[in-house]
Amino acid sequence: MKTRDLVHVALFAAIMAALGLMPPLALPFVPVPITAQTLGVMLAGSTLGARKAGLSLLLFHLLVAAGLPLLAGGNGGLAVYVGPTGGFFVGFLPGAFVIGWLTERAWSRLSVPLAFAINVLGGIGVLYAVGIPWLSVAAHLPLAKAALGSLAFVPGDCVKAAVAASVAVTLKRAWPLIQPPRPAGATSAPPSSTPAASPAPSSPRR
Repeated sequence: MKTRDLVHVALFAAIMAALGLMPPLALPFVPVPITAQTLGVMLAGSTLGARKAGLSLLLFHLLVAAGLPLLAGGNGGLAVYVGPTGGFFVGFLPGAFVIGWLTERAWSRLSVPLAFAINVLGGIGVLYAVGIPWLSVAAHLPLAKAALGSLAFVPGDCVKAAVAASVAVTLKRAWPLIQPPRPAGATSAPPSSTPAASPAPSSPRR
């Protein structure tokens, strides 16, 4: 990995920490607050691609697990993983990876609507798929009640997905950070190859 890639990974881990400074919005019917950090998950996947976004979120996980209070509300430490919000936090990593993986494959035709759909799938679908069952177990809630309570996050998360999609398409035009995967079987020409010899001129017919 190049130095520039390491800078991107560290930068987005720092962005995740900065978004954690925004105060969480507590909801009365579910023990999971609304935070701005899911926007960081979407931005990481949409602008860095799968590998760098995954590494960035892995670095963020390591910092939080080490006890740094980088999550919204000043939370950190291993205790976060066993709480009601632990599943959504764990879902940050696969969510960013899925967004990045899909963005790379849609790179040549990426538009705001397509990027929005990708962010909804990874930033909402994947996060909720991990977070809701985790919330049900940790908070001793029926799964249906945990799912219904989590629906309150959907409108805000859709707004975040729209913001991330707009940023991704703008960056693609101005400062692309994602390298789309090469088509299968595509190979570059060897540098030492010599041009094919041109056929000898045929003698004119008489």
